[in-house]
Amino acid sequence: MEDNISAAFVGDDLFNTYGPCKTCVKECSNAELLMLVMKCVNFAAVKHKDQRRKDTEETPYINHPIGVANILIQEGNIYDPPVILAALLHDTVEDTDCTFEQIENEFGKEVCGIVREVTDDKSLPKAERKRLQIENASKRSYKAKLVTLADKLYNLRDIEKATPVGWTAERVKEYFKWSKAVIDGCRKTNFTLERELDLIYANRVARDREVCGCKKMSLSKCH
Repeated sequence: MEDNISAAFVGDDLFNTYGPCKTCVKECSNAELLMLVMKCVNFAAVKHKDQRRKDTEETPYINHPIGVANILIQEGNIYDPPVILAALLHDTVEDTDCTFEQIENEFGKEVCGIVREVTDDKSLPKAERKRLQIENASKRSYKAKLVTLADKLYNLRDIEKATPVGWTAERVKEYFKWSKAVIDGCRKTNFTLERELDLIYANRVARDREVCGCKKMSLSKCH
C-alpha cells in the first residue's frame, strides 16, 4: 500500500482520539492498516464462501468485493481506509447472514455507516429496491457514492465480458439503463470512475443502435 493510506480513521471507534480536534487522533502505521485490511478480506471471504457470481464460470463471489476495492484504489486513487473496508464489505449484510452490528463491532461505526448506505432492504420487492437506489443515490454520502460507482463499474464490465446466465438481451439493456440512472445521482464524486462508466454506457448504446440498424436493413430487404 502507498504511504498516503496511513491516514487516521477520524471519528472511528477503532482508533483512540486525544481531543475534540479532528487532527488529534492516533495515526495508523502501514502494518496496522495492512492487518486491518486483511482481517476485512478474510471476514468478507468467510461470509461469501458459498456464493458464486452469475457468469458461466460461476466465479467465486468474493472476487466482486475485492474487485470493487481494487477499482477504488487503482483507478479512483482512493486511499481512505473506511471506504476501502466498506467496499470489501458492501454486500455482506445484503447477501449473507452478516449484520450491521457485526460490522460495527469488527470495523467501527464509520465503515458500518457506509455499508448501511449502500445496502438494499431485501424485505422490499426487487422493483422497489431498484427504484429506491435511483431515488437515494444523490442523498448518499461522498464515501458511499464512491463505493456505488466502483460497484456499478465492476458489474457493467462483468456484463460486457459475458452475459449473466439466464439474462436476455433486454434484461442487459435494462440493467445498463438502470445503472446509468443510479450513477447520475452520484455525479461530481470521482471524475475517473464516472468517465469509465460513461464510456461503457456510450459503447453499449452505440452497439445497440448498430444492432437496430442491421435489423431495419434486413427487414427492408425482405420487402
